[in-house]
Amino acid sequence: MIGSINVDYFSPNLLAEIRDKFAFVEDCPFEGKRVFFENAGGALTLKSVVETSSKFAAIPDNQGRANPASMALMGIIQEAKNDASKLFGSTTGQFFVGESGTELLFRLVRNAATSAKAGGNILGSSFEHPATRSAAKHWASQTKRQYINVQHEDSSGDVTAEHYSQIVNPDTRLVTILHASPVTGISVDLKAIATAVRSVAPEAFIIVDGVQYAAHGGIKIDHYNIDGYAMSPYKMYSRHGFGFAWVSDRLTQMNHEQLLDGPNENWELGTRDTGSYATISDVVEYLEWLGGKIENTDSRYLKLHNASKAIAAQETALTNLMINGQDNINGLKDLEGIEIIGGEKNPNRKGLVSFRINGTSSHAIVKFLNEKAIRTHVRKADHYSGNILNPLGWEDCVRVSVCHYNSSEEIKLLLLALNEFQLGPPTN
Repeated sequence: MIGSINVDYFSPNLLAEIRDKFAFVEDCPFEGKRVFFENAGGALTLKSVVETSSKFAAIPDNQGRANPASMALMGIIQEAKNDASKLFGSTTGQFFVGESGTELLFRLVRNAATSAKAGGNILGSSFEHPATRSAAKHWASQTKRQYINVQHEDSSGDVTAEHYSQIVNPDTRLVTILHASPVTGISVDLKAIATAVRSVAPEAFIIVDGVQYAAHGGIKIDHYNIDGYAMSPYKMYSRHGFGFAWVSDRLTQMNHEQLLDGPNENWELGTRDTGSYATISDVVEYLEWLGGKIENTDSRYLKLHNASKAIAAQETALTNLMINGQDNINGLKDLEGIEIIGGEKNPNRKGLVSFRINGTSSHAIVKFLNEKAIRTHVRKADHYSGNILNPLGWEDCVRVSVCHYNSSEEIKLLLLALNEFQLGPPTN
C-alpha cells in the first residue's frame, strides 16, 4: 500500500471483484503493465461483452425470418431494448443502433431540423462537443435558419439553464445540449435546461449528447422532456463499432429516412448487428450485479439506482483524492503553477479532471506519465477542444479520466509521478 488510508468508496474485496469483470484492467495488449486513466477516450470493456461479441459474430442467421434462429435473434434485440429502457429510465420512445454516437447525433439533429416548423432559429452552446455543434450549424444553414450560440461560463466550465433562458425565444425550433463535457468532465442540469427551453419554446425539438455522461451518472430520460439522446457504448463498458440512441415518440412520427412502404416507426436502416444489442444487455446485467452488491434486493430499479449512486461515489472519491492529495502526497492543487478547468471544488464534475501546469507543455507531462506506465491524454485547442481551451488562453491541457473500477492506489501512483515531474521535468 502506498498510503495508509483507503479512500475508495468500494471495499477492497468488492473493487477486486469489479476489476475482474473487465478486460485489460492493468495491462495494455501492446505495452504491458499500465494504469488506465483514459476512460473518457473509451472505457474498459466488460469480459462478458467480449464473449458476447464473439458469439454473435459467428452466427450466420439473419433477422426477420421464419426460423428458430432468426426469431431468437429478434428476441435478443427486443430484450436489449427493454433492458435499455430500464437502464436509461424511459417508458416511451424507442432505442436503436447506428454507426456511432456522432453519426446518431447528426441523424437526430438532421431529422429534427427538417421536421420542425419552417423558419425560426436553432440553438446550441459553446460548451458542446463538435458532434452536435457541427450538426446544428450545418442543418441551420441547410434549412435557412439562424444558428444562435449560448456561451458557457469559462471559469466554471459549464452552461446553465439561466444561460439558455437568456437566449431561447418562441421562434427556437431545435436545441442541442451536451450532458457532460469530454474536455472538462463538467455536467449540466439537463432537466433544468430542458424546462427553461420548453417554457419559452414548447414545440422545440431537444437533442442531447450523452456520450460522456452515460458511464458516470444515472440517466432518467422520462424526467428530461427531450426528443433525442445519443451515447457511445464503447464509453460505457461495451465495445467500438456502434452507437446507441433514444428517440421520442414525437420525433419518431416525424418524416425521417425510411424504406419505402416500410414501418413508419422504424428508425433503423438495414440489418444491425444482434451482438451489439446483446452487449447492451451485458452492461445492464453488470450494473444490476453491482447494485446487488451494494444492497440485497430483487428490484431491478433499485439495483440500477444503487449502482449509479455507487459509481458516482467512487469516482468522486477518486477525483477528490487527485485534486487534494493524501498521506503527504501533494494533490493537483498543491502542484506549483497548476490550473484546473472548472476549479478545485466543482460538484458537477463527472470522473474527469483536466489541468495544465503554467510554463510546461502538456505533451511533456503526458509523455512523462506514459513512461511511468500511466495512460492519460492531451487535449489540444483544436476542433475538438478549442471551444473550451481558447477562451481560457490555453493551447492544451492534460486530461485524467477515471472510472469506478479505478482505485485510490492508482491515483496515488499518478500523484507521485506528477510530484516527481515537478521536481525535475524533462526537456522536450
